[in-house]
Amino acid sequence: MCDFCKPPPQESTKSCMDCSASYCNECFKIHHPWGTAKAQHEYVGPTTNFRPKILMCPEHEMERVNMYCEICRRPVCHLCKLGGCHANHRVTTMSTAYKTLKEKLSKDIEYLISKENQVKAHITQLDLLLKETECNSERAKEEASQSFEKLSHVLEEKKSAALRAIENSKNLRLEKLQMQAEEYQGLLENNGLVGYAQEVLKETDPSCFVQTAKQLHVRIQKATESLKSFRPAAETTFEDFVVDIAKQEEILGDLSFHSNGLEIPEINEEQSRMYNKALISWERPGKTDSADIYVLEYHKLNREEESATWQEIKVCSKSKVISDLDDDSSYAFRVRGYKGSICSPWSREVILHTPPAPVFSFLFDDKCGYNSEHLLLNPRRTSVESRAGFPLLLGSERMQVGCYTTLDYIIGDTGIAKGKHFWAFHVEAYSYLVKVGVVSSNKIQKLFHNTHDVTSPRYEQDSGHDSGSEDAFFDSSQPFTLVTLGMKKFFIPMTAAAPKDPASRILPLPSCLGICLDCDKGKVGFYDAGRMKCLYECEVDCSGIMYPAFALMGGAAVHLEEAVTAKYGEYHGDI
Repeated sequence: MCDFCKPPPQESTKSCMDCSASYCNECFKIHHPWGTAKAQHEYVGPTTNFRPKILMCPEHEMERVNMYCEICRRPVCHLCKLGGCHANHRVTTMSTAYKTLKEKLSKDIEYLISKENQVKAHITQLDLLLKETECNSERAKEEASQSFEKLSHVLEEKKSAALRAIENSKNLRLEKLQMQAEEYQGLLENNGLVGYAQEVLKETDPSCFVQTAKQLHVRIQKATESLKSFRPAAETTFEDFVVDIAKQEEILGDLSFHSNGLEIPEINEEQSRMYNKALISWERPGKTDSADIYVLEYHKLNREEESATWQEIKVCSKSKVISDLDDDSSYAFRVRGYKGSICSPWSREVILHTPPAPVFSFLFDDKCGYNSEHLLLNPRRTSVESRAGFPLLLGSERMQVGCYTTLDYIIGDTGIAKGKHFWAFHVEAYSYLVKVGVVSSNKIQKLFHNTHDVTSPRYEQDSGHDSGSEDAFFDSSQPFTLVTLGMKKFFIPMTAAAPKDPASRILPLPSCLGICLDCDKGKVGFYDAGRMKCLYECEVDCSGIMYPAFALMGGAAVHLEEAVTAKYGEYHGDI
Protein backbone atom coordinates (compact mmCIF):
# COMPACT_ATOMS: atom_id res chain seq x y z
CA MET A 1 0.00 0.00 0.00
CA CYS A 2 1.05 3.65 -0.50
CA ASP A 3 3.09 4.98 2.43
CA PHE A 4 1.93 8.60 2.04
CA CYS A 5 -1.83 8.43 1.33
CA LYS A 6 -4.32 9.72 3.84
CA PRO A 7 -6.47 6.95 5.27
CA PRO A 8 -7.60 4.86 3.66
CA PRO A 9 -4.28 4.31 1.77
CA GLN A 10 -4.37 3.51 -1.93
CA GLU A 11 -2.62 0.56 -3.53
CA SER A 12 0.94 1.50 -4.56
CA THR A 13 2.04 1.50 -8.19
CA LYS A 14 5.73 2.40 -7.77
CA SER A 15 8.52 1.99 -5.22
CA CYS A 16 11.43 4.44 -5.05
CA MET A 17 14.73 2.69 -4.42
CA ASP A 18 16.36 5.93 -3.23
CA CYS A 19 13.57 6.91 -0.83
CA SER A 20 12.91 3.30 0.24
CA ALA A 21 9.16 3.95 0.05
CA SER A 22 6.13 2.98 -2.04
CA TYR A 23 3.76 5.43 -3.74
CA CYS A 24 0.51 5.56 -5.59
CA ASN A 25 0.46 7.60 -8.82
CA GLU A 26 -0.72 10.82 -7.18
CA CYS A 27 1.67 10.68 -4.22
CA PHE A 28 4.59 9.84 -6.51
CA LYS A 29 3.96 12.98 -8.57
CA ILE A 30 3.73 15.10 -5.39
CA HIS A 31 6.96 13.80 -3.84
CA HIS A 32 8.95 13.56 -7.11
CA PRO A 33 8.07 16.75 -8.99
CA TRP A 34 9.72 17.43 -12.34
CA GLY A 35 12.75 19.69 -12.30
CA THR A 36 13.91 18.57 -8.85
CA ALA A 37 16.66 16.15 -7.75
CA LYS A 38 14.07 13.61 -6.66
CA ALA A 39 12.83 13.34 -10.22
CA GLN A 40 16.09 11.50 -10.99
CA HIS A 41 15.46 8.82 -8.38
CA GLU A 42 15.33 5.19 -9.47
CA TYR A 43 11.88 3.62 -9.23
CA VAL A 44 10.58 0.11 -9.85
CA GLY A 45 7.34 -1.76 -9.45
CA PRO A 46 5.82 -2.13 -5.97
CA THR A 47 8.26 -3.92 -3.69
CA THR A 48 9.32 -4.19 -0.06
CA ASN A 49 12.90 -5.23 -0.89
CA PHE A 50 14.85 -1.98 -0.81
CA ARG A 51 18.60 -1.84 -1.23
CA PRO A 52 20.62 -0.57 1.76
CA LYS A 53 22.02 2.92 1.40
CA ILE A 54 25.17 1.91 3.26
CA LEU A 55 27.53 -0.35 1.30
CA MET A 56 28.60 -3.28 3.47
CA CYS A 57 31.68 -5.47 3.09
CA PRO A 58 30.87 -8.76 1.26
CA GLU A 59 33.46 -10.63 3.39
CA HIS A 60 32.59 -9.02 6.73
CA GLU A 61 28.81 -8.52 6.59
CA MET A 62 28.60 -6.32 9.69
CA GLU A 63 31.32 -3.88 8.58
CA ARG A 64 30.96 -0.82 6.37
CA VAL A 65 33.41 -0.29 3.56
CA ASN A 66 35.41 2.82 4.39
CA MET A 67 38.65 2.32 2.43
CA TYR A 68 39.66 1.66 -1.16
CA CYS A 69 42.35 -0.89 -2.12
CA GLU A 70 44.51 0.55 -4.91
CA ILE A 71 45.97 -2.87 -5.78
CA CYS A 72 42.67 -4.76 -6.18
CA ARG A 73 40.68 -1.62 -7.15
CA ARG A 74 37.75 -2.35 -4.87
CA PRO A 75 36.24 -0.98 -1.61
CA VAL A 76 37.29 -2.75 1.60
CA CYS A 77 36.62 -2.47 5.32
CA HIS A 78 39.13 -2.04 8.13
CA LEU A 79 39.07 -5.79 8.91
CA CYS A 80 40.15 -6.56 5.34
CA LYS A 81 43.11 -4.23 5.83
CA LEU A 82 44.06 -5.50 9.28
CA GLY A 83 44.06 -9.24 8.79
CA GLY A 84 42.38 -10.08 5.51
CA CYS A 85 43.66 -10.59 2.00
CA HIS A 86 44.36 -6.85 1.68
CA ALA A 87 46.69 -6.66 4.70
CA ASN A 88 49.78 -5.75 2.69
CA HIS A 89 48.06 -3.77 -0.05
CA ARG A 90 48.11 -0.02 -0.53
CA VAL A 91 44.78 1.51 0.56
CA THR A 92 43.38 5.03 0.58
CA THR A 93 40.36 6.69 2.15
CA MET A 94 37.02 6.37 0.45
CA SER A 95 36.74 10.15 0.05
CA THR A 96 40.10 10.28 -1.72
CA ALA A 97 39.14 7.40 -3.99
CA TYR A 98 35.76 9.06 -4.62
CA LYS A 99 37.42 12.33 -5.59
CA THR A 100 40.06 10.66 -7.77
CA LEU A 101 37.67 8.37 -9.62
CA LYS A 102 35.12 11.15 -10.07
CA GLU A 103 37.78 13.43 -11.58
CA LYS A 104 38.93 10.65 -13.93
CA LEU A 105 35.36 9.84 -14.98
CA SER A 106 34.56 13.54 -15.53
CA LYS A 107 37.67 13.97 -17.68
CA ASP A 108 36.79 10.88 -19.68
CA ILE A 109 33.25 12.13 -20.27
CA GLU A 110 34.52 15.59 -21.23
CA TYR A 111 36.96 14.01 -23.63
CA LEU A 112 34.22 11.94 -25.26
CA ILE A 113 31.97 14.99 -25.56
CA SER A 114 34.77 17.01 -27.15
CA LYS A 115 35.29 14.23 -29.68
CA GLU A 116 31.63 14.07 -30.72
CA ASN A 117 32.32 15.34 -34.25
CA GLN A 118 35.14 12.86 -34.63
CA VAL A 119 32.88 10.01 -33.48
CA LYS A 120 30.22 11.06 -36.00
CA ALA A 121 32.83 11.16 -38.75
CA HIS A 122 33.96 7.68 -37.80
CA ILE A 123 30.37 6.43 -37.84
CA THR A 124 29.92 7.88 -41.34
CA GLN A 125 33.12 6.23 -42.45
CA LEU A 126 32.01 2.92 -40.95
CA ASP A 127 28.67 3.16 -42.81
CA LEU A 128 30.58 3.59 -46.07
CA LEU A 129 32.80 0.66 -45.16
CA LEU A 130 29.74 -1.50 -44.48
CA LYS A 131 28.34 -0.75 -47.92
CA GLU A 132 31.72 -1.25 -49.54
CA THR A 133 32.08 -4.58 -47.75
CA GLU A 134 28.70 -5.72 -49.09
CA CYS A 135 29.64 -4.77 -52.66
CA ASN A 136 33.08 -6.34 -52.44
CA SER A 137 31.66 -9.56 -51.00
CA GLU A 138 29.18 -9.86 -53.89
CA ARG A 139 31.97 -9.21 -56.37
CA ALA A 140 34.15 -11.82 -54.68
CA LYS A 141 31.28 -14.33 -54.82
CA GLU A 142 30.80 -13.67 -58.53
CA GLU A 143 34.52 -14.06 -59.24
CA ALA A 144 34.64 -17.29 -57.21
CA SER A 145 31.59 -18.64 -59.09
CA GLN A 146 33.19 -17.84 -62.46
CA SER A 147 36.40 -19.58 -61.40
CA PHE A 148 34.54 -22.71 -60.38
CA GLU A 149 32.48 -22.63 -63.58
CA LYS A 150 35.70 -22.61 -65.60
CA LEU A 151 36.91 -25.59 -63.65
CA SER A 152 33.57 -27.30 -64.23
CA HIS A 153 33.89 -26.78 -67.99
CA VAL A 154 37.41 -28.22 -67.95
CA LEU A 155 36.24 -31.23 -65.97
CA GLU A 156 33.26 -31.77 -68.27
CA GLU A 157 35.57 -31.75 -71.31
CA LYS A 158 37.94 -34.18 -69.64
CA LYS A 159 35.01 -36.36 -68.67
CA SER A 160 33.63 -36.41 -72.21
CA ALA A 161 37.04 -37.21 -73.71
CA ALA A 162 37.59 -40.05 -71.24
CA LEU A 163 34.15 -41.56 -71.94
CA ARG A 164 34.70 -41.31 -75.72
CA ALA A 165 38.07 -43.04 -75.45
CA ILE A 166 36.57 -45.86 -73.39
CA GLU A 167 33.69 -46.27 -75.87
CA ASN A 168 36.03 -46.44 -78.90
CA SER A 169 38.25 -48.96 -77.16
CA LYS A 170 35.21 -51.04 -76.30
CA ASN A 171 33.98 -51.15 -79.91
CA LEU A 172 37.42 -52.12 -81.22
CA ARG A 173 37.78 -54.92 -78.68
CA LEU A 174 34.28 -56.24 -79.36
CA GLU A 175 35.07 -56.33 -83.10
CA LYS A 176 38.27 -58.32 -82.54
CA LEU A 177 36.61 -60.77 -80.17
CA GLN A 178 33.67 -61.22 -82.58
CA MET A 179 35.99 -62.05 -85.45
CA GLN A 180 37.87 -64.53 -83.24
CA ALA A 181 34.60 -66.13 -82.19
CA GLU A 182 33.58 -66.52 -85.84
CA GLU A 183 36.90 -68.16 -86.63
CA TYR A 184 36.47 -70.69 -83.86
CA GLN A 185 32.89 -71.25 -84.96
CA GLY A 186 34.26 -72.42 -88.32
CA LEU A 187 36.20 -75.17 -86.57
CA LEU A 188 33.01 -76.91 -85.58
CA GLU A 189 31.75 -79.96 -87.59
CA ASN A 190 29.49 -79.16 -90.54
CA ASN A 191 30.56 -75.51 -90.32
CA GLY A 192 33.22 -73.58 -92.08
CA LEU A 193 36.65 -75.15 -92.35
CA VAL A 194 35.72 -78.64 -91.12
CA GLY A 195 32.80 -78.91 -93.51
CA TYR A 196 34.91 -77.75 -96.40
CA ALA A 197 37.64 -80.30 -95.53
CA GLN A 198 35.09 -83.09 -95.44
CA GLU A 199 33.94 -82.13 -98.91
CA VAL A 200 37.52 -82.08 -100.18
CA LEU A 201 38.07 -85.60 -98.87
CA LYS A 202 35.28 -86.79 -101.23
CA GLU A 203 37.33 -85.66 -104.27
CA THR A 204 38.52 -88.75 -106.34
CA ASP A 205 40.62 -86.92 -108.92
CA PRO A 206 44.22 -87.00 -107.55
CA SER A 207 45.37 -83.85 -109.28
CA CYS A 208 42.41 -81.80 -108.11
CA PHE A 209 42.65 -83.17 -104.58
CA VAL A 210 46.35 -82.37 -104.21
CA GLN A 211 45.89 -78.82 -105.51
CA THR A 212 43.05 -78.11 -103.07
CA ALA A 213 44.27 -80.13 -100.06
CA LYS A 214 47.68 -78.42 -99.95
CA GLN A 215 46.28 -74.99 -99.02
CA LEU A 216 43.59 -76.56 -96.83
CA HIS A 217 46.23 -78.45 -94.84
CA VAL A 218 48.02 -75.19 -94.02
CA ARG A 219 44.81 -73.60 -92.75
CA ILE A 220 43.96 -76.64 -90.65
CA GLN A 221 47.50 -76.62 -89.08
CA LYS A 222 47.08 -72.95 -88.08
CA ALA A 223 43.68 -73.72 -86.56
CA THR A 224 45.18 -76.65 -84.66
CA GLU A 225 48.00 -74.49 -83.27
CA SER A 226 45.53 -71.80 -82.19
CA LEU A 227 43.67 -74.45 -80.20
CA LYS A 228 46.85 -75.42 -78.41
CA SER A 229 47.68 -71.82 -77.45
CA PHE A 230 44.38 -70.02 -77.08
CA ARG A 231 44.60 -66.28 -76.37
CA PRO A 232 41.70 -63.81 -76.61
CA ALA A 233 42.12 -61.21 -79.34
CA ALA A 234 41.40 -58.36 -76.85
CA GLU A 235 41.48 -57.64 -73.11
CA THR A 236 38.23 -57.37 -71.23
CA THR A 237 39.54 -55.04 -68.51
CA PHE A 238 39.88 -51.28 -68.85
CA GLU A 239 42.59 -50.73 -66.24
CA ASP A 240 44.52 -48.47 -68.59
CA PHE A 241 41.52 -46.13 -68.60
CA VAL A 242 41.33 -45.67 -64.80
CA VAL A 243 41.64 -41.94 -63.95
CA ASP A 244 44.11 -41.26 -61.11
CA ILE A 245 42.79 -38.10 -59.42
CA ALA A 246 44.72 -38.27 -56.11
CA LYS A 247 46.93 -35.28 -56.96
CA GLN A 248 44.04 -33.36 -58.45
CA GLU A 249 41.95 -33.98 -55.31
CA GLU A 250 44.76 -32.58 -53.16
CA ILE A 251 45.07 -29.53 -55.39
CA LEU A 252 41.32 -28.97 -55.43
CA GLY A 253 41.21 -29.38 -51.66
CA ASP A 254 43.61 -26.45 -51.32
CA LEU A 255 42.16 -24.53 -54.24
CA SER A 256 40.17 -22.04 -52.17
CA PHE A 257 42.95 -21.42 -49.68
CA HIS A 258 46.21 -20.98 -51.59
CA SER A 259 47.31 -18.19 -53.85
CA ASN A 260 50.67 -17.01 -55.10
CA GLY A 261 49.53 -13.45 -54.44
CA LEU A 262 49.62 -13.91 -50.63
CA GLU A 263 52.89 -14.44 -48.80
CA ILE A 264 53.06 -16.79 -45.84
CA PRO A 265 53.11 -14.86 -42.52
CA GLU A 266 55.71 -16.03 -40.02
CA ILE A 267 55.32 -15.85 -36.24
CA ASN A 268 58.09 -13.71 -34.73
CA GLU A 269 59.37 -15.71 -31.76
CA GLU A 270 61.44 -12.80 -30.44
CA GLN A 271 58.44 -10.47 -30.22
CA SER A 272 56.04 -13.21 -29.09
CA ARG A 273 56.10 -14.13 -25.43
CA MET A 274 54.16 -16.04 -22.80
CA TYR A 275 53.60 -14.58 -19.33
CA ASN A 276 50.29 -13.81 -17.64
CA LYS A 277 48.85 -13.98 -21.16
CA ALA A 278 50.20 -14.98 -24.55
CA LEU A 279 51.29 -12.27 -27.01
CA ILE A 280 51.61 -13.71 -30.53
CA SER A 281 53.15 -11.42 -33.14
CA TRP A 282 53.80 -12.18 -36.79
CA GLU A 283 55.24 -10.39 -39.79
CA ARG A 284 55.26 -10.91 -43.54
CA PRO A 285 58.52 -11.62 -45.40
CA GLY A 286 57.83 -8.78 -47.84
CA LYS A 287 56.80 -6.40 -45.03
CA THR A 288 53.57 -5.59 -46.89
CA ASP A 289 50.02 -5.95 -45.63
CA SER A 290 48.83 -8.03 -48.56
CA ALA A 291 46.14 -9.77 -46.48
CA ASP A 292 42.89 -8.18 -45.36
CA ILE A 293 42.54 -10.34 -42.26
CA TYR A 294 44.47 -13.04 -40.44
CA VAL A 295 43.37 -16.20 -38.70
CA LEU A 296 45.38 -17.30 -35.66
CA GLU A 297 44.95 -20.88 -34.48
CA TYR A 298 46.29 -22.52 -31.34
CA HIS A 299 45.85 -25.69 -29.35
CA LYS A 300 47.21 -27.24 -26.19
CA LEU A 301 49.79 -29.96 -26.68
CA ASN A 302 48.47 -33.07 -24.98
CA ARG A 303 50.11 -36.44 -25.37
CA GLU A 304 46.90 -38.26 -24.53
CA GLU A 305 45.00 -36.65 -27.42
CA GLU A 306 46.17 -37.81 -30.82
CA SER A 307 44.19 -35.26 -32.84
CA ALA A 308 44.06 -31.83 -31.24
CA THR A 309 41.24 -29.37 -31.92
CA TRP A 310 42.51 -25.99 -33.08
CA GLN A 311 40.90 -22.89 -31.63
CA GLU A 312 40.48 -20.11 -34.19
CA ILE A 313 40.68 -16.31 -33.75
CA LYS A 314 40.22 -13.71 -36.52
CA VAL A 315 42.65 -10.78 -36.25
CA CYS A 316 42.80 -7.54 -38.22
CA SER A 317 46.27 -6.53 -36.95
CA LYS A 318 49.64 -8.29 -36.90
CA SER A 319 49.51 -9.39 -33.26
CA LYS A 320 47.04 -10.84 -30.78
CA VAL A 321 46.84 -11.24 -27.01
CA ILE A 322 45.35 -14.55 -25.84
CA SER A 323 44.19 -15.14 -22.28
CA ASP A 324 42.61 -18.04 -20.35
CA LEU A 325 45.47 -20.45 -21.04
CA ASP A 326 46.21 -23.29 -18.63
CA ASP A 327 49.25 -23.00 -16.35
CA ASP A 328 52.29 -25.24 -16.84
CA SER A 329 51.26 -26.21 -20.37
CA SER A 330 52.63 -26.06 -23.92
CA TYR A 331 50.68 -24.51 -26.78
CA ALA A 332 51.21 -24.61 -30.55
CA PHE A 333 50.41 -21.50 -32.61
CA ARG A 334 50.06 -20.93 -36.38
CA VAL A 335 48.69 -18.13 -38.55
CA ARG A 336 47.53 -17.59 -42.14
CA GLY A 337 46.41 -14.54 -44.11
CA TYR A 338 43.14 -14.03 -46.04
CA LYS A 339 42.40 -11.71 -48.93
CA GLY A 340 38.91 -12.00 -50.33
CA SER A 341 38.08 -15.65 -50.98
CA ILE A 342 41.69 -16.83 -50.97
CA CYS A 343 44.28 -17.19 -48.26
CA SER A 344 47.91 -18.12 -47.73
CA PRO A 345 49.22 -21.47 -46.46
CA TRP A 346 49.70 -21.93 -42.72
CA SER A 347 52.84 -20.54 -41.13
CA ARG A 348 55.33 -22.73 -39.33
CA GLU A 349 54.00 -23.84 -35.96
CA VAL A 350 55.58 -22.17 -32.92
CA ILE A 351 55.43 -23.78 -29.48
CA LEU A 352 55.34 -21.62 -26.32
CA HIS A 353 55.14 -22.68 -22.68
CA THR A 354 52.94 -21.10 -20.01
CA PRO A 355 54.35 -20.36 -16.52
CA PRO A 356 54.07 -23.12 -13.91
CA ALA A 357 51.71 -20.98 -11.78
CA PRO A 358 49.57 -17.81 -12.05
CA VAL A 359 51.62 -14.64 -12.50
CA PHE A 360 52.17 -12.58 -9.34
CA SER A 361 52.28 -8.80 -9.92
CA PHE A 362 54.24 -6.47 -7.64
CA LEU A 363 56.54 -3.43 -7.67
CA PHE A 364 59.82 -2.75 -5.90
CA ASP A 365 59.23 -1.43 -2.37
CA ASP A 366 60.71 2.06 -1.94
CA LYS A 367 59.96 2.24 1.80
CA CYS A 368 60.93 -0.97 3.57
CA GLY A 369 64.73 -0.99 3.89
CA TYR A 370 65.30 0.78 0.60
CA ASN A 371 68.80 2.32 0.43
CA SER A 372 68.44 5.35 -1.84
CA GLU A 373 72.19 6.06 -1.69
CA HIS A 374 73.15 2.75 -3.27
CA LEU A 375 70.01 1.83 -5.25
CA LEU A 376 68.12 3.75 -7.93
CA LEU A 377 64.49 3.01 -8.80
CA ASN A 378 62.75 4.13 -11.96
CA PRO A 379 59.55 6.21 -11.48
CA ARG A 380 57.29 3.19 -12.07
CA ARG A 381 59.28 1.09 -9.54
CA THR A 382 59.70 -1.72 -12.09
CA SER A 383 63.51 -1.46 -12.39
CA VAL A 384 66.26 -1.16 -9.79
CA GLU A 385 69.92 -0.34 -10.42
CA SER A 386 72.85 -0.29 -8.00
CA ARG A 387 75.06 2.78 -8.04
CA ALA A 388 78.19 3.88 -6.18
CA GLY A 389 77.28 6.09 -3.22
CA PHE A 390 79.37 8.48 -1.15
CA PRO A 391 80.35 5.82 1.42
CA LEU A 392 81.92 3.82 -1.39
CA LEU A 393 83.81 6.85 -2.69
CA LEU A 394 85.01 7.80 0.80
CA GLY A 395 86.22 4.26 1.34
CA SER A 396 88.22 4.19 -1.90
CA GLU A 397 91.55 4.36 0.00
CA ARG A 398 90.67 1.24 1.95
CA MET A 399 89.76 -0.59 -1.26
CA GLN A 400 93.46 -0.81 -2.04
CA VAL A 401 93.86 -3.22 0.84
CA GLY A 402 91.02 -5.55 -0.16
CA CYS A 403 87.83 -3.70 0.67
CA TYR A 404 84.60 -5.06 -0.76
CA THR A 405 81.20 -3.44 -1.02
CA THR A 406 78.14 -5.02 0.59
CA LEU A 407 74.94 -6.38 -0.87
CA ASP A 408 72.07 -3.88 -1.04
CA TYR A 409 68.69 -5.54 -0.53
CA ILE A 410 65.25 -4.60 -1.89
CA ILE A 411 61.93 -6.49 -1.69
CA GLY A 412 58.57 -6.43 -3.44
CA ASP A 413 55.76 -4.24 -2.13
CA THR A 414 53.24 -7.12 -2.04
CA GLY A 415 53.44 -10.36 -0.06
CA ILE A 416 52.18 -13.90 -0.59
CA ALA A 417 50.36 -15.78 2.18
CA LYS A 418 49.25 -18.93 0.34
CA GLY A 419 48.97 -20.59 -3.04
CA LYS A 420 51.37 -20.99 -5.93
CA HIS A 421 52.72 -17.93 -7.76
CA PHE A 422 55.24 -17.07 -10.50
CA TRP A 423 57.09 -13.88 -11.44
CA ALA A 424 59.84 -13.12 -13.95
CA PHE A 425 62.53 -10.47 -14.43
CA HIS A 426 65.56 -9.57 -16.53
CA VAL A 427 69.09 -9.13 -15.19
CA GLU A 428 71.39 -6.86 -17.19
CA ALA A 429 74.30 -8.71 -18.78
CA TYR A 430 76.85 -6.33 -17.25
CA SER A 431 75.65 -7.10 -13.69
CA TYR A 432 78.53 -8.08 -11.38
CA LEU A 433 76.54 -9.81 -8.63
CA VAL A 434 72.79 -10.22 -8.11
CA LYS A 435 70.93 -12.47 -5.68
CA VAL A 436 67.25 -13.29 -6.18
CA GLY A 437 64.70 -15.30 -4.22
CA VAL A 438 62.19 -14.87 -1.41
CA VAL A 439 62.19 -13.63 2.20
CA SER A 440 59.73 -14.23 5.04
CA SER A 441 57.96 -11.33 6.78
CA ASN A 442 59.27 -12.45 10.18
CA LYS A 443 62.85 -12.21 8.90
CA ILE A 444 62.70 -8.94 6.96
CA GLN A 445 64.03 -6.92 9.91
CA LYS A 446 66.94 -9.32 10.30
CA LEU A 447 67.61 -9.08 6.57
CA PHE A 448 67.99 -5.31 6.52
CA HIS A 449 69.64 -4.90 9.95
CA ASN A 450 72.30 -7.51 9.27
CA THR A 451 74.76 -4.84 8.09
CA HIS A 452 78.30 -5.81 7.18
CA ASP A 453 81.62 -4.11 7.80
CA VAL A 454 82.78 -2.91 4.43
CA THR A 455 86.39 -3.75 5.28
CA SER A 456 85.76 -7.06 7.01
CA PRO A 457 87.43 -10.04 5.32
CA ARG A 458 84.57 -12.22 6.57
CA TYR A 459 82.46 -10.93 3.70
CA GLU A 460 85.17 -11.14 1.11
CA GLN A 461 83.65 -12.71 -2.02
CA ASP A 462 86.23 -15.41 -2.34
CA SER A 463 86.15 -16.40 1.33
CA GLY A 464 82.86 -18.30 0.98
CA HIS A 465 81.52 -16.66 4.18
CA ASP A 466 79.45 -13.81 2.79
CA SER A 467 75.90 -13.49 4.01
CA GLY A 468 74.55 -14.44 0.62
CA SER A 469 76.68 -17.54 0.13
CA GLU A 470 75.31 -20.29 -2.03
CA ASP A 471 74.67 -22.64 0.89
CA ALA A 472 73.01 -19.94 2.95
CA PHE A 473 69.58 -21.55 2.88
CA PHE A 474 70.85 -24.53 4.88
CA ASP A 475 71.63 -22.21 7.80
CA SER A 476 68.51 -21.50 9.85
CA SER A 477 70.01 -18.15 10.93
CA GLN A 478 69.93 -16.87 7.35
CA PRO A 479 66.91 -14.58 6.81
CA PHE A 480 66.31 -15.41 3.15
CA THR A 481 66.41 -18.00 0.34
CA LEU A 482 68.40 -16.65 -2.59
CA VAL A 483 70.47 -17.88 -5.50
CA THR A 484 73.43 -16.08 -7.04
CA LEU A 485 73.62 -14.56 -10.51
CA GLY A 486 76.43 -12.59 -12.07
CA MET A 487 78.84 -12.22 -14.95
CA LYS A 488 76.21 -13.75 -17.27
CA LYS A 489 76.12 -16.91 -15.14
CA PHE A 490 73.57 -18.76 -12.96
CA PHE A 491 75.14 -20.50 -9.95
CA ILE A 492 73.44 -23.61 -8.55
CA PRO A 493 73.85 -23.52 -4.74
CA MET A 494 76.07 -26.09 -3.02
CA THR A 495 73.89 -28.92 -1.75
CA ALA A 496 74.39 -32.56 -0.92
CA ALA A 497 72.71 -33.52 -4.19
CA ALA A 498 74.55 -30.91 -6.26
CA PRO A 499 77.55 -31.93 -8.38
CA LYS A 500 80.85 -31.58 -6.55
CA ASP A 501 82.56 -30.14 -9.61
CA PRO A 502 82.09 -26.33 -9.39
CA ALA A 503 82.10 -26.00 -13.17
CA SER A 504 79.02 -28.23 -13.49
CA ARG A 505 77.08 -25.95 -11.09
CA ILE A 506 77.53 -22.92 -13.36
CA LEU A 507 74.89 -22.42 -16.06
CA PRO A 508 74.50 -19.65 -18.66
CA LEU A 509 72.27 -16.87 -17.38
CA PRO A 510 68.87 -16.93 -19.19
CA SER A 511 67.70 -13.73 -20.85
CA CYS A 512 64.65 -13.86 -18.59
CA LEU A 513 64.64 -15.56 -15.18
CA GLY A 514 61.51 -16.71 -13.33
CA ILE A 515 60.73 -17.68 -9.74
CA CYS A 516 57.89 -20.02 -8.74
CA LEU A 517 56.88 -20.02 -5.05
CA ASP A 518 54.59 -22.77 -3.77
CA CYS A 519 53.57 -21.78 -0.23
CA ASP A 520 51.41 -24.86 0.25
CA LYS A 521 54.28 -27.27 -0.47
CA GLY A 522 57.03 -25.01 0.90
CA LYS A 523 59.12 -24.97 -2.27
CA VAL A 524 60.68 -22.29 -4.45
CA GLY A 525 61.94 -22.95 -8.00
CA PHE A 526 64.11 -20.89 -10.31
CA TYR A 527 63.23 -21.05 -14.02
CA ASP A 528 64.53 -20.15 -17.43
CA ALA A 529 61.43 -18.06 -18.20
CA GLY A 530 62.01 -18.20 -21.95
CA ARG A 531 61.67 -21.98 -22.09
CA MET A 532 59.85 -22.38 -18.73
CA LYS A 533 62.50 -24.88 -17.68
CA CYS A 534 63.30 -25.34 -13.98
CA LEU A 535 66.99 -24.75 -13.29
CA TYR A 536 66.96 -25.30 -9.52
CA GLU A 537 64.41 -26.00 -6.77
CA CYS A 538 64.71 -26.07 -2.98
CA GLU A 539 62.55 -26.09 0.14
CA VAL A 540 61.64 -22.86 1.94
CA ASP A 541 59.93 -22.03 5.23
CA CYS A 542 56.63 -20.31 4.34
CA SER A 543 55.37 -19.81 7.91
CA GLY A 544 55.12 -16.03 7.38
CA ILE A 545 54.10 -13.81 4.50
CA MET A 546 56.64 -14.27 1.69
CA TYR A 547 58.03 -11.38 -0.33
CA PRO A 548 60.12 -11.37 -3.54
CA ALA A 549 63.68 -10.39 -2.54
CA PHE A 550 66.62 -9.05 -4.54
CA ALA A 551 70.18 -8.06 -3.66
CA LEU A 552 72.66 -6.15 -5.84
CA MET A 553 76.38 -5.52 -5.57
CA GLY A 554 78.60 -3.38 -7.80
CA GLY A 555 77.26 -2.48 -11.21
CA ALA A 556 73.98 -4.36 -11.63
CA ALA A 557 70.36 -3.85 -12.69
CA VAL A 558 67.12 -5.86 -12.47
CA HIS A 559 63.95 -5.19 -14.52
CA LEU A 560 60.61 -6.79 -13.64
CA GLU A 561 58.80 -8.47 -16.52
CA GLU A 562 55.83 -6.38 -17.60
CA ALA A 563 52.44 -8.08 -17.78
CA VAL A 564 50.87 -8.59 -21.19
CA THR A 565 47.79 -6.35 -21.43
CA ALA A 566 44.95 -6.42 -23.91
CA LYS A 567 46.37 -3.29 -25.59
CA TYR A 568 49.95 -4.54 -25.57
CA GLY A 569 50.00 -5.55 -29.22
CA GLU A 570 48.48 -2.23 -30.30
CA TYR A 571 50.99 -0.18 -28.30
CA HIS A 572 53.83 -2.37 -29.51
CA GLY A 573 52.79 -1.70 -33.09
CA ASP A 574 52.64 2.06 -32.49
CA ILE A 575 56.16 2.02 -31.09
